[in-house]
Amino acid sequence: MSPVMNKVILVTGVSSGFGKATAQLLAETGHNVYGTVRNEPCGPQNISILKMDLKDQESIKQAVQTIVQKEGRIDILINNAGMHIGGPFETTPLSDIKLLTDTNISGTITLTREVLPIMREQGGGKIFNISSIGGLMGLPYQAYYSAGKFAIEGFSEALRMEVKPFNIDVILINPGDFCTNNTANRRKYLAPMEPDDPYFEQYRKSLDIIEKDERKGWDPSVLAKKICRIIEKGKSHQRYIIAPFGQKLAVILRYLLPGKIFIKIIENHYGIKTLQNRKK
Repeated sequence: MSPVMNKVILVTGVSSGFGKATAQLLAETGHNVYGTVRNEPCGPQNISILKMDLKDQESIKQAVQTIVQKEGRIDILINNAGMHIGGPFETTPLSDIKLLTDTNISGTITLTREVLPIMREQGGGKIFNISSIGGLMGLPYQAYYSAGKFAIEGFSEALRMEVKPFNIDVILINPGDFCTNNTANRRKYLAPMEPDDPYFEQYRKSLDIIEKDERKGWDPSVLAKKICRIIEKGKSHQRYIIAPFGQKLAVILRYLLPGKIFIKIIENHYGIKTLQNRKK
């Protein structure tokens, strides 16, 4: 695939956030971009919108077939769509956990399996999997979100080796804190909490810190520009951490420091305190 050739690109989840910014910029650059939405028929005006639900295998097949029928190929897949839930591990509703795993893990895998034969037959392609810094370290009160991103990490690393002979690249993108609608969307899936809940006070304090970090985060256009540069360059690394210096440093320390010390740093950041009046 020539670095200067316009590509046929499929981006999932383009109604807002990373997906919208990335799809719009790629289209403005001259690429032929298809973007998926789950419900509402909305998205950037300069891309082709497809309705697709990652929990519905038939809708995945139909979206991919539509692109192939029109274009004859799919050069790049950007697995961006997903959902975010939050809350204590112990009290998060099972229905929310299933929704997250069906969307963030199973949906991503199903779509990738649908696109891979097309890329093999055409002689190559690129698959971008949007992970997170939360896929490189566990984050308190985001256990299931981190678990889903950890799964994407392992899936991507294994897949990269399997498809290398077919000239298919698998690229992991690890964003840090960004100011997107994920903060508001997560509030739709927060574990129900009452003042007498044993996690209530700590969770409320940690959630305030989590949301403050996100509100101060970068604009999604930063990530969009980075992905666009990677595509235009042609050659790519296996992973790109797109985050402020402090968050990149945290990733490095995750692998350099003893686990006990690193966890203490994370606990301090999120205000995790040991209860002093526990029953013996």
